[in-house]
Amino acid sequence: MNAVERHSRIIEIVLEKGRITIPEICQLFDVSEMTARRDLNELDRRGLLRRIHGGAVANLGRSYEPPFPMRAAKNQEVKAAIGRKAAELIYDGDSIALDVGTTTLEIVRWLKGKRNLTIITNCLPIANRVVDVLSLEADARLIITGGIVRPRELSMIGALPERAYQEFHVDKAFIGIAGISLDDGLTEYSMEDAQIKKNLLRSAREKIVVADSSKFGVTTFVSVAPLTAVDKIVTDAGVPPEMIEQIREMGVEVVLA
Repeated sequence: MNAVERHSRIIEIVLEKGRITIPEICQLFDVSEMTARRDLNELDRRGLLRRIHGGAVANLGRSYEPPFPMRAAKNQEVKAAIGRKAAELIYDGDSIALDVGTTTLEIVRWLKGKRNLTIITNCLPIANRVVDVLSLEADARLIITGGIVRPRELSMIGALPERAYQEFHVDKAFIGIAGISLDDGLTEYSMEDAQIKKNLLRSAREKIVVADSSKFGVTTFVSVAPLTAVDKIVTDAGVPPEMIEQIREMGVEVVLA
Protein backbone atom coordinates (compact mmCIF):
# COMPACT_ATOMS: atom_id res chain seq x y z
CA MET A 1 0.00 0.00 0.00
CA ASN A 2 1.46 3.35 -1.01
CA ALA A 3 1.32 6.54 1.05
CA VAL A 4 -1.73 7.95 -0.75
CA GLU A 5 -3.75 4.78 -0.14
CA ARG A 6 -2.55 4.62 3.47
CA HIS A 7 -3.55 8.24 4.08
CA SER A 8 -7.01 7.60 2.63
CA ARG A 9 -7.54 4.59 4.88
CA ILE A 10 -6.30 6.49 7.96
CA ILE A 11 -8.87 9.23 7.30
CA GLU A 12 -11.64 6.63 6.89
CA ILE A 13 -10.76 5.05 10.25
CA VAL A 14 -10.65 8.43 12.02
CA LEU A 15 -14.05 9.40 10.62
CA GLU A 16 -15.50 6.02 11.61
CA LYS A 17 -13.96 5.65 15.09
CA GLY A 18 -13.28 9.29 15.93
CA ARG A 19 -9.55 8.70 16.48
CA ILE A 20 -6.54 6.56 15.63
CA THR A 21 -3.32 5.89 17.52
CA ILE A 22 0.23 5.54 16.28
CA PRO A 23 0.48 1.88 17.41
CA GLU A 24 -2.72 1.12 15.46
CA ILE A 25 -1.23 2.64 12.31
CA CYS A 26 1.98 0.66 12.77
CA GLN A 27 0.05 -2.59 13.19
CA LEU A 28 -2.52 -2.02 10.43
CA PHE A 29 -0.08 -0.88 7.76
CA ASP A 30 3.16 -2.52 8.93
CA VAL A 31 5.05 0.79 9.07
CA SER A 32 7.45 2.29 11.58
CA GLU A 33 6.45 4.79 14.28
CA MET A 34 8.39 7.45 12.39
CA THR A 35 6.32 6.82 9.25
CA ALA A 36 3.09 6.81 11.26
CA ARG A 37 3.96 10.15 12.84
CA ARG A 38 4.93 11.59 9.47
CA ASP A 39 1.59 10.45 8.00
CA LEU A 40 -0.39 12.09 10.80
CA ASN A 41 1.63 15.29 10.67
CA GLU A 42 1.00 15.55 6.93
CA LEU A 43 -2.74 14.90 7.27
CA ASP A 44 -2.93 17.42 10.10
CA ARG A 45 -1.10 20.01 7.96
CA ARG A 46 -3.69 19.46 5.22
CA GLY A 47 -6.54 19.89 7.70
CA LEU A 48 -7.86 16.35 7.20
CA LEU A 49 -7.54 15.34 10.86
CA ARG A 50 -6.28 16.80 14.12
CA ARG A 51 -3.02 15.58 15.60
CA ILE A 52 -3.04 14.80 19.33
CA HIS A 53 -0.60 13.15 21.71
CA GLY A 54 -0.11 9.55 20.54
CA GLY A 55 -2.36 9.73 17.49
CA ALA A 56 -5.06 11.82 15.83
CA VAL A 57 -8.77 12.61 16.06
CA ALA A 58 -11.38 13.80 13.57
CA ASN A 59 -10.92 17.42 12.59
CA LEU A 60 -14.27 18.69 13.84
CA GLY A 61 -14.82 22.05 15.48
CA ARG A 62 -14.18 22.14 19.21
CA SER A 63 -17.80 23.06 19.91
CA TYR A 64 -19.23 20.17 17.84
CA GLU A 65 -20.87 17.69 20.20
CA PRO A 66 -21.66 14.26 18.72
CA PRO A 67 -25.21 13.16 19.62
CA PHE A 68 -25.65 11.12 22.81
CA PRO A 69 -26.71 7.90 20.97
CA MET A 70 -23.65 8.12 18.70
CA ARG A 71 -21.32 8.57 21.69
CA ALA A 72 -23.06 5.77 23.59
CA ALA A 73 -22.40 3.36 20.72
CA LYS A 74 -18.64 4.00 20.80
CA ASN A 75 -16.24 2.04 23.03
CA GLN A 76 -19.12 0.27 24.78
CA GLU A 77 -17.06 -2.49 26.38
CA VAL A 78 -14.47 -0.03 27.66
CA LYS A 79 -17.14 2.29 29.07
CA ALA A 80 -18.84 -0.65 30.79
CA ALA A 81 -15.53 -1.62 32.42
CA ILE A 82 -14.96 1.97 33.56
CA GLY A 83 -18.51 2.10 34.94
CA ARG A 84 -17.94 -1.09 36.89
CA LYS A 85 -14.65 0.16 38.34
CA ALA A 86 -16.24 3.50 39.27
CA ALA A 87 -19.15 1.73 40.98
CA GLU A 88 -16.61 -0.02 43.25
CA LEU A 89 -15.93 3.41 44.76
CA ILE A 90 -19.56 3.73 45.89
CA TYR A 91 -20.60 2.35 49.28
CA ASP A 92 -23.92 1.77 50.98
CA GLY A 93 -25.27 5.03 52.32
CA ASP A 94 -23.34 7.27 49.91
CA SER A 95 -24.87 10.36 48.37
CA ILE A 96 -23.67 10.62 44.76
CA ALA A 97 -24.12 12.93 41.79
CA LEU A 98 -24.11 11.35 38.33
CA ASP A 99 -23.29 13.95 35.72
CA VAL A 100 -24.53 13.66 32.15
CA GLY A 101 -22.43 11.34 29.99
CA THR A 102 -22.33 7.99 28.26
CA THR A 103 -19.69 6.70 30.69
CA THR A 104 -21.48 7.93 33.82
CA LEU A 105 -24.55 6.14 32.48
CA GLU A 106 -22.60 2.87 32.63
CA ILE A 107 -22.04 3.26 36.37
CA VAL A 108 -25.73 2.68 37.14
CA ARG A 109 -25.92 -0.96 36.04
CA TRP A 110 -23.26 -1.86 38.62
CA LEU A 111 -25.13 -0.24 41.52
CA LYS A 112 -27.47 -3.20 41.85
CA GLY A 113 -27.16 -4.64 45.35
CA LYS A 114 -26.09 -1.41 46.99
CA ARG A 115 -28.36 0.09 49.64
CA ASN A 116 -29.46 3.47 50.99
CA LEU A 117 -28.00 5.51 48.16
CA THR A 118 -29.01 9.07 47.39
CA ILE A 119 -28.55 9.79 43.69
CA ILE A 120 -28.88 13.21 42.09
CA THR A 121 -28.65 13.71 38.34
CA ASN A 122 -29.45 16.19 35.61
CA CYS A 123 -29.54 13.43 32.97
CA LEU A 124 -32.83 11.76 32.01
CA PRO A 125 -31.26 8.56 30.59
CA ILE A 126 -29.41 8.09 33.90
CA ALA A 127 -32.60 8.71 35.90
CA ASN A 128 -34.46 6.15 33.78
CA ARG A 129 -31.72 3.57 34.26
CA VAL A 130 -31.70 4.13 38.02
CA VAL A 131 -35.42 3.34 38.06
CA ASP A 132 -34.77 0.16 36.05
CA VAL A 133 -31.86 -1.08 38.17
CA LEU A 134 -32.65 0.01 41.72
CA SER A 135 -35.72 -0.03 43.94
CA LEU A 136 -36.70 3.49 44.92
CA GLU A 137 -38.41 2.00 47.97
CA ALA A 138 -35.46 0.00 49.31
CA ASP A 139 -32.24 0.87 47.48
CA ALA A 140 -32.07 4.53 46.52
CA ARG A 141 -33.54 7.97 46.79
CA LEU A 142 -33.48 9.59 43.33
CA ILE A 143 -33.35 13.36 42.92
CA ILE A 144 -33.70 14.92 39.46
CA THR A 145 -32.46 18.49 39.26
CA GLY A 146 -35.03 19.76 36.79
CA GLY A 147 -34.15 22.30 34.15
CA ILE A 148 -34.38 22.84 30.41
CA VAL A 149 -34.06 19.53 28.55
CA ARG A 150 -31.56 19.52 25.70
CA PRO A 151 -33.26 17.72 22.77
CA ARG A 152 -30.49 15.36 21.64
CA GLU A 153 -28.72 14.96 24.98
CA LEU A 154 -31.76 14.63 27.26
CA SER A 155 -29.68 16.42 29.87
CA MET A 156 -31.01 19.36 31.83
CA ILE A 157 -29.39 22.77 31.78
CA GLY A 158 -30.14 26.23 33.12
CA ALA A 159 -30.68 27.82 36.51
CA LEU A 160 -32.39 24.83 38.15
CA PRO A 161 -29.56 22.27 37.85
CA GLU A 162 -26.98 24.96 38.56
CA ARG A 163 -28.77 25.87 41.79
CA ALA A 164 -29.32 22.22 42.72
CA TYR A 165 -25.63 21.44 42.50
CA GLN A 166 -24.86 24.53 44.57
CA GLU A 167 -27.25 23.48 47.34
CA PHE A 168 -26.64 19.72 47.51
CA HIS A 169 -23.33 18.59 48.99
CA VAL A 170 -22.79 15.00 47.89
CA ASP A 171 -20.18 12.54 49.07
CA LYS A 172 -19.03 11.73 45.54
CA ALA A 173 -19.56 13.33 42.14
CA PHE A 174 -18.97 11.28 39.00
CA ILE A 175 -18.29 13.66 36.18
CA GLY A 176 -18.34 13.00 32.45
CA ILE A 177 -16.03 15.15 30.36
CA ALA A 178 -15.39 15.78 26.66
CA GLY A 179 -11.67 16.51 26.81
CA ILE A 180 -8.75 15.95 29.17
CA SER A 181 -5.54 17.83 28.44
CA LEU A 182 -2.37 18.37 30.44
CA ASP A 183 -2.28 21.98 29.27
CA ASP A 184 -5.98 22.87 29.09
CA GLY A 185 -7.38 20.65 31.84
CA LEU A 186 -11.00 19.50 31.66
CA THR A 187 -13.07 20.88 28.80
CA GLU A 188 -16.60 20.53 27.45
CA TYR A 189 -18.53 21.18 24.24
CA SER A 190 -21.35 23.22 25.78
CA MET A 191 -21.12 26.38 27.89
CA GLU A 192 -24.27 25.39 29.80
CA ASP A 193 -22.96 21.91 30.63
CA ALA A 194 -19.60 23.36 31.63
CA GLN A 195 -21.23 25.72 34.13
CA ILE A 196 -23.18 22.88 35.74
CA LYS A 197 -19.99 20.81 36.08
CA LYS A 198 -18.22 23.76 37.69
CA ASN A 199 -20.95 23.99 40.34
CA LEU A 200 -20.78 20.24 40.90
CA LEU A 201 -17.02 20.35 41.38
CA ARG A 202 -17.39 23.08 44.00
CA SER A 203 -19.97 21.23 46.10
CA ALA A 204 -18.88 17.56 46.06
CA ARG A 205 -16.59 16.16 48.76
CA GLU A 206 -14.87 13.77 46.32
CA LYS A 207 -14.66 14.57 42.62
CA ILE A 208 -14.21 11.67 40.21
CA VAL A 209 -13.95 11.98 36.43
CA VAL A 210 -14.98 8.94 34.39
CA ALA A 211 -13.70 8.99 30.81
CA ASP A 212 -12.38 6.51 28.28
CA SER A 213 -8.95 6.99 26.75
CA SER A 214 -10.31 8.70 23.62
CA LYS A 215 -10.91 11.84 25.73
CA PHE A 216 -7.24 12.22 26.67
CA GLY A 217 -5.10 14.69 24.76
CA VAL A 218 -8.28 16.39 23.55
CA THR A 219 -9.35 20.01 24.12
CA THR A 220 -12.94 20.99 23.38
CA PHE A 221 -14.73 24.34 23.40
CA VAL A 222 -15.21 25.42 27.03
CA SER A 223 -12.89 25.18 30.03
CA VAL A 224 -14.39 23.45 33.06
CA ALA A 225 -11.50 23.19 35.52
CA PRO A 226 -7.80 22.32 35.80
CA LEU A 227 -6.95 18.66 36.27
CA THR A 228 -6.03 19.37 39.87
CA ALA A 229 -9.68 20.22 40.64
CA VAL A 230 -10.51 16.49 40.74
CA ASP A 231 -9.42 13.72 43.08
CA LYS A 232 -9.59 10.71 40.77
CA ILE A 233 -9.88 9.83 37.09
CA VAL A 234 -11.25 6.39 36.21
CA THR A 235 -10.25 5.38 32.70
CA ASP A 236 -8.84 2.49 30.65
CA ALA A 237 -5.35 1.32 29.77
CA GLY A 238 -5.44 3.05 26.38
CA VAL A 239 -4.11 6.28 27.90
CA PRO A 240 -0.39 6.76 27.15
CA PRO A 241 1.60 5.72 30.26
CA GLU A 242 3.63 8.94 30.24
CA MET A 243 0.42 10.99 30.38
CA ILE A 244 -0.88 8.91 33.28
CA GLU A 245 2.39 9.48 35.12
CA GLN A 246 2.19 13.25 34.55
CA ILE A 247 -1.38 13.37 35.85
CA ARG A 248 -0.39 11.38 38.94
CA GLU A 249 2.47 13.78 39.55
CA MET A 250 -0.17 16.54 39.76
CA GLY A 251 -1.68 14.70 42.75
CA VAL A 252 -4.62 13.20 40.86
CA GLU A 253 -5.20 9.48 41.34
CA VAL A 254 -5.65 7.55 38.06
CA VAL A 255 -7.64 4.32 38.35
CA LEU A 256 -7.45 1.93 35.40
CA ALA A 257 -10.38 -0.33 34.60
